[in-house]
Amino acid sequence: MLYYLFDYLDRIYDMPGAGLFQFITFRAAMTAILSLFIATYFGRRIIAFLQRKQVGESIRDLGLEGQNEKAGTPTMGGIIIILATIIPVLLFAQLDNIYVILLIVTTLWMGVIGFIDDYIKKFKQDKEGLPGRFKIVGQIGLGLIVGATMYLHSDITVRRPIPNALKQEQASNAKPASMFYPAEKTLLTTMPFVKDNEINYEKLVTWMGPNWRSYAWLIFIPIVIFIITAVSNGANLTDGIDGLAAGTSAIIGVALAILAWISGNVIFSDYLNIMYIPNIGELSIFIMAFVGALIGFLWYNAYPAQVFMGDTGSLTIGGIIAVIAIAIRKEWLIPILCGVFLMENLSVVLQVGWFKYTKKKSGVGQRIFKMAPLHHHYQVRGYHESKIVTRFWIVGIVLAVLTIVTLKIR
Repeated sequence: MLYYLFDYLDRIYDMPGAGLFQFITFRAAMTAILSLFIATYFGRRIIAFLQRKQVGESIRDLGLEGQNEKAGTPTMGGIIIILATIIPVLLFAQLDNIYVILLIVTTLWMGVIGFIDDYIKKFKQDKEGLPGRFKIVGQIGLGLIVGATMYLHSDITVRRPIPNALKQEQASNAKPASMFYPAEKTLLTTMPFVKDNEINYEKLVTWMGPNWRSYAWLIFIPIVIFIITAVSNGANLTDGIDGLAAGTSAIIGVALAILAWISGNVIFSDYLNIMYIPNIGELSIFIMAFVGALIGFLWYNAYPAQVFMGDTGSLTIGGIIAVIAIAIRKEWLIPILCGVFLMENLSVVLQVGWFKYTKKKSGVGQRIFKMAPLHHHYQVRGYHESKIVTRFWIVGIVLAVLTIVTLKIR
């Protein structure tokens, strides 16, 4: 909303300083600061409110050191992350940008699913919470919305080659006089199979014949659904010890902000030989609000945690990360960038799968890890959870750097 106000003041009254709001970097920085302030200042009050309502965590006895001390710690703290993300975005972002709209819908959609799950656990005294099938239905529903919008919406385009006039226009920091060149506007899925760090879903179906080109959505939408489901569940599994999910997600968010800004910048996208995506730079504002909210939440979630995010937070941050990666066309980098989530997911799948296999074969189930997800394996081995979290953060930073390095791989 402030963007439109200052844009009006700049155009009509030529107000000094109002032009700053035209710069994505300025608005991204402001959203990060404001979201950090909201999360830290109002987070304390939200935690106190949750304590008064006795929304405490029920700890399942896993025999882990320090586990019992966590009983009664307020949960549903994901509300802090959601509010600290949405409010700055509403103030500083262009709300008619389709990518921003998609992320707002994702945040609220996944937030509601997680909130219902936490509500059932705490107020209905049902430890299982929302049945898994309903969570999956919710994730599939979001995947259908995101996939269909990405595939069909007229504002979601890529452009290649980039007109020299547009390069000069952006290099001179001038306001874009013309952002659309119809002759060079192509659909999202009309790019080479693996070129410019992008994937062409049409190539996955046109081998059956050129008439299959219009059916690329049969591949694209299911992949979107799978990514959203996998990443949101991975974030949910990662949220098992103090500060792990929030810190890891903040690292991922910074990398995504860089990728989004580069993809929306004519000069840098051309130099790095990646696809220029019009209007995607605006997503940097949402991402920085998201990162600021996570860091602010981490202020209270770091060991020893004063609040847990619950499914309200973990499902939401996973959904946000997945949709951002899809929007900036870097979904194939998710296994690297979200490597911590992937390891947590795989540890559970491998543990359960191997246990069932060995039990069927020999009658005695065997385990690969001492406990799954992976962070609990290290807890059982005697590592303090703050050491585990710090080392997982380090791994996350290395993976984020590797993800950005791939921009130079032709």
